[in-house]
Amino acid sequence: MRKTYQIKSVLAFAIVSFMALGAKAQTNLQVFYDFGKDRKQITTTFEMFKQDKWGDTFFFIDHDFKTRTKDGADDAPSGTYFEIARGLNFWQDTKFAPLSLHVEYNGGVYKGYSINNAWLFGVNYFMHSSDFKNTLTLQVLFKTIAHGKSDLPMQFTAVWGMNDLFGVQGLAFSGFADFWWEDHVGFKDDGTVVAKSTTFVTEPQLWYNVGRHFGCENLHVGGEIELSNDFGTYDGFKCNPCLGVKWEF
Repeated sequence: MRKTYQIKSVLAFAIVSFMALGAKAQTNLQVFYDFGKDRKQITTTFEMFKQDKWGDTFFFIDHDFKTRTKDGADDAPSGTYFEIARGLNFWQDTKFAPLSLHVEYNGGVYKGYSINNAWLFGVNYFMHSSDFKNTLTLQVLFKTIAHGKSDLPMQFTAVWGMNDLFGVQGLAFSGFADFWWEDHVGFKDDGTVVAKSTTFVTEPQLWYNVGRHFGCENLHVGGEIELSNDFGTYDGFKCNPCLGVKWEF
């Protein structure tokens, strides 16, 4: 899969959009081509974020298309990953409004093996500039993974968003960074197996609302770079760039 697989950048911008538009759900579809050394695949991501008087709900579904026919054409999804999170905030009109409780589920399958169910519980803290164009959410989470072991069952997450970057209308910079403890194995290029106990992954995204120039505000072009260390079955640092388009519904 392309991520922790977490595409969280929508959170920051959906919060900004909510401030302007009210409780309308924010949804988008992203289509990426991954140029990573052993990737060379298309990934689609569908995301939704919605706030309400009790908090907010966020989910996304990833599909990787790497199952190929004999002629080399992409034939079917080779992996699917699902993530859903609920923020609980019953005190939105108080001075504690930036602080929310957080419940999250992760899981999926990929080419014949499963991505073990994971549940996360913790707190979010939301910060923003006075005009809400720049946002930052920090999360401290207890993480439990089915059949998983770790020295410390915790995950730390940062999610950021910046609208109209460098004063350019329609240019947005967003992303997330995750760090967690999990005992797993990585494979070196020569096939050597090494034990790992932590994982780091970050995926900064840059989008430009190109559609604004011809009456189609929904269309964005851009991409992301996945930077990771000991992520999945990889050993050490990896860099996987992607180019893509995004349609906001």
